Amino acid sequence: MDVSFIIPHKGREEMLLATLHSILALETDELQLEIIIVSQNVSNSDELEQLSTNQPIRIIRHQGKTISEMRNVGVTHALGQYLAFLDADVALSANWLQVMLATMAQRPNTVLVSAHQVEGDNAPPLEKIRTALSNAELDCAVTFLPGRNLFLKRDTFTKLGGFPEHLVTCEDYYFTERASQLGELFYTSAASYVHLGEDKVYQDMFHKEIWRGQSNLASIKGRTIPLREWPSFIVPPALLALLLLTVISAALGAWSLSALGLLLFFMPVAAYSWRLKRLVGASVPLSKVLQFYSMFFPARAIGTLSGALKEVKTTSHG
Repeated sequence: MDVSFIIPHKGREEMLLATLHSILALETDELQLEIIIVSQNVSNSDELEQLSTNQPIRIIRHQGKTISEMRNVGVTHALGQYLAFLDADVALSANWLQVMLATMAQRPNTVLVSAHQVEGDNAPPLEKIRTALSNAELDCAVTFLPGRNLFLKRDTFTKLGGFPEHLVTCEDYYFTERASQLGELFYTSAASYVHLGEDKVYQDMFHKEIWRGQSNLASIKGRTIPLREWPSFIVPPALLALLLLTVISAALGAWSLSALGLLLFFMPVAAYSWRLKRLVGASVPLSKVLQFYSMFFPARAIGTLSGALKEVKTTSHG
């Protein structure tokens, strides 16, 4: 077996089926592929059942506590010398596999490859923002790769000891940063994927960022934190504190302090928004960019605080 695709899955199947069809449509050059779905669902739809019967697809039932655990379980069933980890809501370009293998061959020091993100049809402003942020660095070595599509050799996975099962989120930061200590991480524009489940509505994004932030602090343990990552830990709680200061001061009638808090809140929001506006260009209005960071930072701070409190509670009862 040449390549094993490993996909953790839970919930509805529409996007999973789109992911599977994109894999089955890949240009393979007669490579042997297998697809392993590690699913928390108790049953399959008729369409998935028929597809798994006619194609090299295996469905492993596993009620994993984290995505990392489900990915690691998938590897125990995999036979491929290469491993492709996908989320259950991505559609790969037809040349994805060829580009992954060619990049590995042409860049001997590369241990991990990922394709760049492209927008889906009729993408709303938030999806355009997310895509632009994902593609801030392209065709170069990076210190982190998002976990939606990762390609590596099996022996690299073995050396890394698998994904960090103790993390609910941020597992891709932890895993790929550790991989960067073995060799190069390469983010290529030669192949692409559409993130079918990308954030499209700001309110939904706010709630998701709270969830995503819960493992921020836990992900620090056991890895070196690059200088460029420190703002992601410092800025969100600082901005949340300023926002609370603004609201509380206004409620107490301390208008000068409230205005100062609001000014200090919007200074970093404006700085980040200016950088992002340069990435998205004219395709996204400045108002939508400002709205993104005005919601993103407080949500991440709430998630980080929530995760820290859960860890303290778990530790105190351990």
